[in-house]
Amino acid sequence: MSTVRERPDVFTLGETMVALRGSGPLKLGGTMEVSVAGAESNVAIGLSRLGHEVRWAGAVGDDEAGQLVLRTLRAEGVDVSGASVDSGAPTGLLLFEPRLPDVTRVHYYRAGSAGSRLRAEAVERAFGTAPPRVLHLTGITPALGPAAREAAETALQLAARHGTLVCIDVNFRARLWSREEAARVMRAWAPHADVLIASDDELPLCLPPAGDSPAAGPALPLTAQAEALRALGAGEVVVKLGADGATAFTSGGPLHRRAIPVRAVDPVGAGDAFVSGYLSALLDGAGPDERLERAVTTGAFAVASHGDWEGAPTRAELSMLGAPPGTVVR
Repeated sequence: MSTVRERPDVFTLGETMVALRGSGPLKLGGTMEVSVAGAESNVAIGLSRLGHEVRWAGAVGDDEAGQLVLRTLRAEGVDVSGASVDSGAPTGLLLFEPRLPDVTRVHYYRAGSAGSRLRAEAVERAFGTAPPRVLHLTGITPALGPAAREAAETALQLAARHGTLVCIDVNFRARLWSREEAARVMRAWAPHADVLIASDDELPLCLPPAGDSPAAGPALPLTAQAEALRALGAGEVVVKLGADGATAFTSGGPLHRRAIPVRAVDPVGAGDAFVSGYLSALLDGAGPDERLERAVTTGAFAVASHGDWEGAPTRAELSMLGAPPGTVVR
């Protein structure tokens, strides 16, 4: 395979799976909708729709599910030239089971998947000789297994070597690993993040342990936690607060933005949409205020739409949330 040379705005890697969305309890059968889903590819699609060049490097199986993943990302304008096809492992599977209007259960079938076997050398090749402006990683990839963890850490090393800005979204998944395991990795990664993004309950995973609690950092106020992480080396810390919005801690001090009120139909993918909006504004050279504003806007689009990435807005659509109820765009 030839070396990738074009320089993207953003390079990201991780596992994207085939996603089946049920109409009710899975044990009762019923209909299912087929799509794809993965935290990193959700961000990639969100950024692509906002006009940025994004390369995704993940591994899929040599199967129809893998072809669906690659075809979907290509259709959304994401560069998959760095993706790997693993003939010895299947593409992962993800089942969404709606149980209550505001409660969805997620079932993973990804053990031994192609995505969990992503190789470090494949990432190095996909990174290319012309480094990206931004490397985006999540805490999901290192949770998939030793190979995927090595691949992600190789990307971190390449970013350091080439002076690439690093964005890390903690994105803790209790189904994949324990808080203790996550904390060991996140504490090592956090000082390398130019932008560290986490929900308020994930932030302690990035801090040194307190007393006899290896899984959580000090029981400090949010501001103190963020400033402690900045003192350890993180460039800026962005904390997602759900319906309460988000706060960014930068060299200029803390800055808060409220969430944009919308009629919520599906919370899945909102965090990834938030990241895509934040990175988009960062790539545009915007300051923290505008970065947060775009992030809560793209997050609101996700909450107001079904699916992980399907409701991600284009740049021209960003202003639509300000339209009065009943507006018809002609």
